[in-house]
Amino acid sequence: MSIFSSNEQDVYIAAPIPARIQKASKVLIITDDKVQDLEFFYPYYRLSEEGYSVDVATLDGGEFEGKHGMGLKDSIPVEDVNPDDYALLYLPGGKAPESLRKNERVLEIVRNFYSNNKLIASICHGAQILISAGVIVGKQVAAWPEIKDEVQQSGAYFIDEALVEDGQFITARQPGDLHRHLSGVMDYLKGRKEQTQRRAS
Repeated sequence: MSIFSSNEQDVYIAAPIPARIQKASKVLIITDDKVQDLEFFYPYYRLSEEGYSVDVATLDGGEFEGKHGMGLKDSIPVEDVNPDDYALLYLPGGKAPESLRKNERVLEIVRNFYSNNKLIASICHGAQILISAGVIVGKQVAAWPEIKDEVQQSGAYFIDEALVEDGQFITARQPGDLHRHLSGVMDYLKGRKEQTQRRAS
């Protein structure tokens, strides 16, 4: 995918994942314009460097731009997403969740991951999509503190911590939590992989 900054003319092309570290599992990030740039690019690169193939889906596909001018030149439309292809759904925050939570296809994808007990990670305002999908009733959830009331009204428990893990959900509050958040995500994915290998042997 082509990465760009609206403040610069340079376009950077992400290098392909070396075959020696490439994993069979694929992960999906759903976002759109006005995403919090760091909350998108940190997991995008962290997951890629671990060898996961990362697909990025937006409402209409194509180019999107974050709150601070960074973005990608290409993404796939949410209508083309097959949830069966992915081991993880990652939902960054910023302003993007405001529009994403109103899209029925986005909510269908979230519910599919939920019903199939696949990992769902969100940070900051990403929890708003989980609220609209109705999948966090009774769950402990971290999110941007300003949406604490909304989290609680949805039937979830708001937890003001950098990393909150409750079953298949791994959530965090803000950009400063990203290193903890991704560590939790990686531990979960690694554990799932090890369990699968044990069952196969």
